[in-house]
Amino acid sequence: MIDARAETFRLAEVFTISRGSRTATHVVTVTVTRDGHSGRGECVPYARYGESIDSVIAQINGLPEGITRAQLQQALPAGAARNAVDCALWDLEAKQAGKRIWEILELPAPVPLVTAYTLSLAEPAVMQAKAAENAHRPLLKIKLGTEDDMARLEAVRAGAPKSTIIVDANEGWTAEVYSALAPHLLRLGVSMVEQPLPAGKDQMLAEIARPLPVCADESCHDLASLPDLRGKYDMVNLKLDKTGGLTEALRLRAQARVENYRIMVGCMVGTSLAMAPAQLLAQGARVVDLDGPLLLAEDRDNALKYDAQGVHAPDRALWG
Repeated sequence: MIDARAETFRLAEVFTISRGSRTATHVVTVTVTRDGHSGRGECVPYARYGESIDSVIAQINGLPEGITRAQLQQALPAGAARNAVDCALWDLEAKQAGKRIWEILELPAPVPLVTAYTLSLAEPAVMQAKAAENAHRPLLKIKLGTEDDMARLEAVRAGAPKSTIIVDANEGWTAEVYSALAPHLLRLGVSMVEQPLPAGKDQMLAEIARPLPVCADESCHDLASLPDLRGKYDMVNLKLDKTGGLTEALRLRAQARVENYRIMVGCMVGTSLAMAPAQLLAQGARVVDLDGPLLLAEDRDNALKYDAQGVHAPDRALWG
Protein backbone atom coordinates (compact mmCIF):
# COMPACT_ATOMS: atom_id res chain seq x y z
CA MET A 1 0.00 0.00 0.00
CA ILE A 2 1.18 3.52 -0.83
CA ASP A 3 -0.34 6.21 1.36
CA ALA A 4 0.24 9.92 0.63
CA ARG A 5 -1.09 12.62 2.91
CA ALA A 6 -0.64 16.34 3.44
CA GLU A 7 0.78 17.60 6.73
CA THR A 8 1.55 21.07 8.06
CA PHE A 9 4.34 22.05 10.45
CA ARG A 10 4.54 25.49 12.03
CA LEU A 11 7.70 27.55 11.58
CA ALA A 12 9.44 29.09 14.57
CA GLU A 13 9.13 32.51 12.91
CA VAL A 14 8.14 34.03 9.57
CA PHE A 15 10.46 32.81 6.79
CA THR A 16 11.00 35.20 3.87
CA ILE A 17 12.86 34.93 0.57
CA SER A 18 12.67 37.16 -2.51
CA ARG A 19 9.53 35.29 -3.69
CA GLY A 20 7.46 35.75 -0.52
CA SER A 21 6.90 34.82 3.13
CA ARG A 22 5.33 31.94 5.06
CA THR A 23 4.60 30.89 8.63
CA ALA A 24 4.32 27.12 8.08
CA THR A 25 5.66 24.46 5.78
CA HIS A 26 3.26 22.16 3.95
CA VAL A 27 4.63 18.71 3.16
CA VAL A 28 3.47 15.43 1.68
CA THR A 29 4.30 12.35 3.75
CA VAL A 30 4.40 9.00 1.96
CA THR A 31 4.21 5.62 3.69
CA VAL A 32 4.78 2.43 1.71
CA THR A 33 3.69 -0.75 3.51
CA ARG A 34 4.53 -4.23 2.27
CA ASP A 35 4.73 -7.60 4.06
CA GLY A 36 4.46 -6.08 7.53
CA HIS A 37 7.13 -3.41 7.02
CA SER A 38 6.64 0.31 6.38
CA GLY A 39 8.96 2.91 4.89
CA ARG A 40 8.45 6.66 4.93
CA GLY A 41 9.49 9.63 2.84
CA GLU A 42 8.67 13.33 2.74
CA CYS A 43 8.61 16.01 0.08
CA VAL A 44 7.85 19.72 -0.11
CA PRO A 45 5.92 20.62 -3.28
CA TYR A 46 7.31 23.84 -4.73
CA ALA A 47 5.18 26.26 -6.76
CA ARG A 48 8.32 27.54 -8.53
CA TYR A 49 8.42 24.16 -10.28
CA GLY A 50 4.68 23.96 -10.93
CA GLU A 51 3.98 21.70 -7.98
CA SER A 52 1.23 21.78 -5.35
CA ILE A 53 0.14 19.51 -2.52
CA ASP A 54 -2.79 18.29 -4.64
CA SER A 55 -0.76 17.69 -7.80
CA VAL A 56 1.91 15.75 -5.91
CA ILE A 57 -0.62 13.55 -4.11
CA ALA A 58 -2.37 12.89 -7.44
CA GLN A 59 0.93 11.78 -9.00
CA ILE A 60 1.62 9.41 -6.11
CA ASN A 61 -1.90 8.01 -6.07
CA GLY A 62 -1.51 7.13 -9.74
CA LEU A 63 1.35 4.73 -9.07
CA PRO A 64 0.86 0.95 -9.00
CA GLU A 65 1.04 -0.57 -5.52
CA GLY A 66 4.03 -2.82 -6.19
CA ILE A 67 6.22 -0.30 -7.98
CA THR A 68 9.97 -0.73 -7.52
CA ARG A 69 12.58 2.01 -7.19
CA ALA A 70 13.87 1.21 -10.67
CA GLN A 71 10.37 1.45 -12.17
CA LEU A 72 9.70 4.67 -10.25
CA GLN A 73 12.52 6.50 -12.04
CA GLN A 74 10.59 6.12 -15.31
CA ALA A 75 7.07 6.40 -13.89
CA LEU A 76 7.48 9.93 -12.50
CA PRO A 77 9.62 12.90 -13.52
CA ALA A 78 12.26 14.36 -11.24
CA GLY A 79 10.46 16.34 -8.55
CA ALA A 80 8.80 16.25 -5.17
CA ALA A 81 6.40 13.34 -5.76
CA ARG A 82 9.10 10.96 -6.93
CA ASN A 83 11.34 12.04 -4.05
CA ALA A 84 8.88 11.11 -1.32
CA VAL A 85 8.17 7.70 -2.84
CA ASP A 86 11.83 6.98 -3.64
CA CYS A 87 12.91 7.76 -0.08
CA ALA A 88 10.04 5.71 1.33
CA LEU A 89 11.12 2.74 -0.79
CA TRP A 90 14.71 3.10 0.43
CA ASP A 91 13.46 3.16 4.02
CA LEU A 92 11.27 0.13 3.35
CA GLU A 93 14.22 -1.78 1.86
CA ALA A 94 16.36 -1.03 4.91
CA LYS A 95 13.65 -2.20 7.30
CA GLN A 96 13.01 -5.37 5.30
CA ALA A 97 16.74 -6.15 5.28
CA GLY A 98 17.31 -5.20 8.92
CA LYS A 99 20.19 -2.99 7.80
CA ARG A 100 20.94 0.72 7.59
CA ILE A 101 20.79 2.24 4.11
CA TRP A 102 24.49 3.01 4.05
CA GLU A 103 25.16 -0.67 4.65
CA ILE A 104 22.97 -1.59 1.69
CA LEU A 105 24.80 1.00 -0.43
CA GLU A 106 28.17 -0.21 0.91
CA LEU A 107 29.03 3.31 2.05
CA PRO A 108 30.81 4.36 5.27
CA ALA A 109 28.57 5.16 8.22
CA PRO A 110 27.62 8.85 7.98
CA VAL A 111 29.29 11.31 10.35
CA PRO A 112 27.88 14.56 11.78
CA LEU A 113 28.03 17.48 9.36
CA VAL A 114 28.23 21.20 10.07
CA THR A 115 25.22 22.78 8.41
CA ALA A 116 24.47 26.31 7.33
CA TYR A 117 21.82 28.22 9.25
CA THR A 118 19.58 30.40 7.10
CA LEU A 119 18.76 33.99 7.95
CA SER A 120 15.44 34.97 6.45
CA LEU A 121 15.15 38.11 4.32
CA ALA A 122 14.30 41.14 6.50
CA GLU A 123 15.28 44.72 7.16
CA PRO A 124 19.03 45.17 7.78
CA ALA A 125 18.64 45.91 11.49
CA VAL A 126 16.55 42.78 11.98
CA MET A 127 19.05 40.66 10.05
CA GLN A 128 21.93 42.09 12.10
CA ALA A 129 20.13 41.14 15.31
CA LYS A 130 19.45 37.61 14.01
CA ALA A 131 23.08 37.30 12.91
CA ALA A 132 24.27 38.33 16.36
CA GLU A 133 21.89 35.80 17.92
CA ASN A 134 23.43 33.09 15.73
CA ALA A 135 27.01 34.34 15.66
CA HIS A 136 28.13 31.13 17.39
CA ARG A 137 27.23 29.17 14.25
CA PRO A 138 30.18 28.58 11.91
CA LEU A 139 28.17 28.95 8.68
CA LEU A 140 25.36 31.39 7.96
CA LYS A 141 23.31 31.54 4.79
CA ILE A 142 21.70 34.84 3.83
CA LYS A 143 18.67 35.18 1.61
CA LEU A 144 19.11 38.15 -0.74
CA GLY A 145 17.84 39.08 -4.19
CA THR A 146 16.03 42.38 -3.60
CA GLU A 147 16.92 46.03 -3.08
CA ASP A 148 19.22 46.96 -0.17
CA ASP A 149 21.18 43.71 -0.45
CA MET A 150 24.45 45.42 0.42
CA ALA A 151 22.97 46.99 3.54
CA ARG A 152 21.69 43.57 4.60
CA LEU A 153 25.03 41.91 3.97
CA GLU A 154 26.95 44.59 5.86
CA ALA A 155 24.52 44.23 8.76
CA VAL A 156 24.92 40.45 8.92
CA ARG A 157 28.70 40.70 8.83
CA ALA A 158 28.58 43.23 11.67
CA GLY A 159 26.35 40.91 13.68
CA ALA A 160 28.43 37.77 13.05
CA PRO A 161 32.01 38.87 12.37
CA LYS A 162 33.53 35.37 12.60
CA SER A 163 30.99 33.21 10.80
CA THR A 164 31.52 32.05 7.24
CA ILE A 165 28.79 33.51 5.02
CA ILE A 166 27.16 32.17 1.89
CA VAL A 167 24.47 34.09 0.03
CA ASP A 168 21.44 32.92 -1.95
CA ALA A 169 19.97 35.38 -4.41
CA ASN A 170 17.12 33.01 -5.44
CA GLU A 171 17.41 34.14 -9.09
CA GLY A 172 16.90 37.76 -8.00
CA TRP A 173 19.87 39.51 -9.66
CA THR A 174 20.92 40.51 -13.14
CA ALA A 175 24.43 39.98 -14.49
CA GLU A 176 25.11 43.68 -13.96
CA VAL A 177 23.95 43.57 -10.33
CA TYR A 178 26.05 40.49 -9.62
CA SER A 179 29.15 42.01 -11.22
CA ALA A 180 28.72 45.17 -9.16
CA LEU A 181 28.18 43.24 -5.91
CA ALA A 182 30.92 40.63 -6.36
CA PRO A 183 33.85 42.76 -5.10
CA HIS A 184 31.84 43.64 -1.99
CA LEU A 185 30.92 40.00 -1.42
CA LEU A 186 34.63 39.19 -1.42
CA ARG A 187 35.42 42.13 0.86
CA LEU A 188 32.88 40.91 3.39
CA GLY A 189 34.21 37.37 3.35
CA VAL A 190 31.36 35.69 1.46
CA SER A 191 32.59 32.26 0.37
CA MET A 192 29.95 31.38 -2.24
CA VAL A 193 26.94 32.83 -4.06
CA GLU A 194 23.98 30.65 -4.97
CA GLN A 195 21.90 31.09 -8.14
CA PRO A 196 22.44 34.82 -8.76
CA LEU A 197 20.64 34.82 -12.15
CA PRO A 198 17.35 33.24 -13.18
CA ALA A 199 17.49 29.66 -14.43
CA GLY A 200 17.35 29.66 -18.21
CA LYS A 201 18.70 33.22 -18.28
CA ASP A 202 22.11 32.53 -16.81
CA GLN A 203 24.31 32.33 -19.91
CA MET A 204 26.05 35.56 -18.90
CA LEU A 205 27.72 33.64 -16.06
CA ALA A 206 29.94 32.05 -18.71
CA GLU A 207 30.95 35.48 -20.02
CA ILE A 208 31.58 37.53 -16.88
CA ALA A 209 34.17 37.15 -14.15
CA ARG A 210 33.25 34.84 -11.28
CA PRO A 211 35.60 35.98 -8.52
CA LEU A 212 33.94 33.70 -5.97
CA PRO A 213 32.32 30.29 -6.52
CA VAL A 214 28.85 30.36 -8.06
CA CYS A 215 26.49 27.51 -7.21
CA ALA A 216 23.62 26.29 -9.39
CA ASP A 217 20.36 25.70 -7.53
CA GLU A 218 17.29 26.34 -9.67
CA SER A 219 19.45 25.60 -12.73
CA CYS A 220 20.39 22.12 -11.48
CA HIS A 221 17.71 19.48 -10.99
CA ASP A 222 18.86 16.04 -12.10
CA LEU A 223 21.58 14.37 -14.14
CA ALA A 224 20.16 15.81 -17.38
CA SER A 225 20.82 19.33 -16.04
CA LEU A 226 24.61 19.01 -15.92
CA PRO A 227 25.52 19.64 -19.58
CA ASP A 228 23.93 23.10 -19.54
CA LEU A 229 25.92 24.17 -16.47
CA ARG A 230 29.37 23.89 -18.01
CA GLY A 231 31.33 27.11 -17.93
CA LYS A 232 28.68 28.90 -15.89
CA TYR A 233 28.84 27.34 -12.44
CA ASP A 234 31.49 26.08 -10.05
CA MET A 235 29.19 24.20 -7.66
CA VAL A 236 25.86 22.38 -7.80
CA ASN A 237 23.23 22.34 -5.07
CA LEU A 238 21.67 18.90 -4.82
CA LYS A 239 18.18 18.83 -3.31
CA LEU A 240 16.15 15.65 -3.12
CA ASP A 241 12.95 17.45 -4.08
CA LYS A 242 14.65 18.52 -7.32
CA THR A 243 16.41 15.25 -8.18
CA GLY A 244 13.31 13.22 -7.45
CA GLY A 245 14.84 11.21 -4.65
CA LEU A 246 18.00 9.68 -3.30
CA THR A 247 18.44 7.28 -6.24
CA GLU A 248 18.90 10.06 -8.80
CA ALA A 249 20.72 12.29 -6.32
CA LEU A 250 23.46 9.69 -5.85
CA ARG A 251 23.89 9.43 -9.63
CA LEU A 252 24.00 13.20 -9.99
CA ARG A 253 26.54 13.54 -7.18
CA ALA A 254 28.83 10.95 -8.75
CA GLN A 255 28.76 12.56 -12.18
CA ALA A 256 29.12 16.10 -10.82
CA ARG A 257 32.28 15.00 -9.03
CA VAL A 258 33.63 13.47 -12.24
CA GLU A 259 33.05 16.83 -13.95
CA ASN A 260 34.85 18.66 -11.11
CA TYR A 261 31.89 20.48 -9.65
CA ARG A 262 32.03 21.14 -5.94
CA ILE A 263 29.01 19.72 -4.13
CA MET A 264 26.45 21.51 -1.99
CA VAL A 265 23.52 19.60 -0.50
CA GLY A 266 20.52 21.72 0.37
CA CYS A 267 16.88 21.36 1.32
CA MET A 268 13.45 22.86 1.22
CA VAL A 269 12.01 23.84 4.60
CA GLY A 270 10.98 20.40 5.76
CA THR A 271 11.10 18.14 8.78
CA SER A 272 13.75 15.71 9.98
CA LEU A 273 12.19 13.03 7.78
CA ALA A 274 13.12 15.05 4.68
CA MET A 275 16.63 15.82 5.98
CA ALA A 276 17.48 12.22 6.93
CA PRO A 277 18.29 10.91 3.41
CA ALA A 278 19.91 14.25 2.56
CA GLN A 279 22.29 13.82 5.51
CA LEU A 280 23.57 10.64 3.87
CA LEU A 281 23.82 12.36 0.47
CA ALA A 282 25.75 15.27 2.04
CA GLN A 283 28.67 13.17 3.24
CA GLY A 284 31.80 14.74 1.77
CA ALA A 285 29.98 17.80 0.40
CA ARG A 286 31.76 21.16 0.37
CA VAL A 287 28.68 22.97 1.72
CA VAL A 288 25.82 21.44 3.74
CA ASP A 289 22.55 23.33 4.11
CA LEU A 290 20.19 21.02 6.01
CA ASP A 291 18.76 23.40 8.58
CA GLY A 292 15.07 22.84 7.82
CA PRO A 293 14.22 21.38 11.25
CA LEU A 294 16.04 24.25 12.98
CA LEU A 295 13.51 26.64 11.43
CA LEU A 296 10.48 24.72 12.71
CA ALA A 297 8.41 25.23 15.85
CA GLU A 298 7.55 21.50 15.74
CA ASP A 299 9.20 18.46 14.22
CA ARG A 300 8.72 14.70 13.85
CA ASP A 301 9.15 12.13 16.59
CA ASN A 302 12.69 10.73 16.70
CA ALA A 303 13.93 13.97 15.12
CA LEU A 304 17.47 14.42 13.87
CA LYS A 305 20.05 15.47 16.45
CA TYR A 306 21.68 18.87 15.92
CA ASP A 307 24.55 19.96 18.17
CA ALA A 308 27.98 21.62 18.00
CA GLN A 309 29.18 18.84 15.69
CA GLY A 310 26.36 19.51 13.26
CA VAL A 311 23.50 17.34 12.04
CA HIS A 312 23.83 13.67 12.91
CA ALA A 313 22.74 10.57 11.00
CA PRO A 314 19.11 9.59 11.59
CA ASP A 315 17.93 7.11 14.16
CA ARG A 316 16.55 4.03 12.45
CA ALA A 317 13.14 4.84 13.98
CA LEU A 318 13.05 8.00 11.85
CA TRP A 319 14.40 6.72 8.52
CA GLY A 320 16.85 4.36 6.94
